[in-house]
Amino acid sequence: MRKDLHEANRLSWNAATIAHNSHKGDQAAFFRNGGSTLFPEELELLGDVAGLSLLHLQCNAGQDSLSLARLGADVTGVDISDEAIAFARRLSDESGIPARFEREDLFTWLEQAARDRRLFDRVFTSYGTICWLSDLDRWASGLAGVLKPGGRFAFIEFHPFAMVFNEQWQPHYDYFRSAPVEEDGVGDYVAQSGDGLTPGASEVGVVDFRNPHRSYEFYWGVGDVVSALIRAGLILERMVEFPYANGWRGFDGMRDIGGRRMAPPESMPRIPLMYGLVANQRSSAHVTVDHGVGGPDQDPR
Repeated sequence: MRKDLHEANRLSWNAATIAHNSHKGDQAAFFRNGGSTLFPEELELLGDVAGLSLLHLQCNAGQDSLSLARLGADVTGVDISDEAIAFARRLSDESGIPARFEREDLFTWLEQAARDRRLFDRVFTSYGTICWLSDLDRWASGLAGVLKPGGRFAFIEFHPFAMVFNEQWQPHYDYFRSAPVEEDGVGDYVAQSGDGLTPGASEVGVVDFRNPHRSYEFYWGVGDVVSALIRAGLILERMVEFPYANGWRGFDGMRDIGGRRMAPPESMPRIPLMYGLVANQRSSAHVTVDHGVGGPDQDPR
């Protein structure tokens, strides 16, 4: 585990979070008016959360956490970024949607929560999360340690296959990278994605953001994730892949195919850009693998 790199990422995220939220307009008003930042794919994986305790790991600035709380969940959000948690707490107060937010390194938080026997009906994490984690086995065992018997872990993430390409869709990066990769810092992907990641009023905000803090990413394949969850004793119930990315315009020429789902240019073959899974604490389960079930622009064959 590389907590030194986690700490570097905390500083980078603190700077980036300010830039990200500068583009999103009056978010409190957006929520007071009934807004939600959730996508249908997340809700399908989570199931009905009304009346359930829900742990949102790497919750960022709390927008999805508050959207889940509005659905009736008792939400606890955890993130390493001071700026993100401070913003989430303000947004909760100003929107009138109750949720608790706690700042801590993920591994430290999970270990302490397990010692304190803090258990949850649902654990949720989404989009650009595991690339910041230096130890997947510790992550998976931590999840297992805070799930109630019969509890569900719902996970949705950008597909690691897509990360083989550079922004011009040229194969460039090794899928099987094993060492952490040093980057220029967390970028302003919200500005890059435009209205894809600003479902409320969009503003120009910070222009030409340059992060003063370096960041470090860890690359995990689908097999790494699934195997870590199985080793932790969780049962994989479902896995699904999608030929689009929710909200994120990470590559040249990405087009909105409806519902802020971003797909490659029409000239390209469809590839997996996102995947999700459900794992639980039941005594038995079976694995089903879908390819883009429930989404638009899909080949029915």
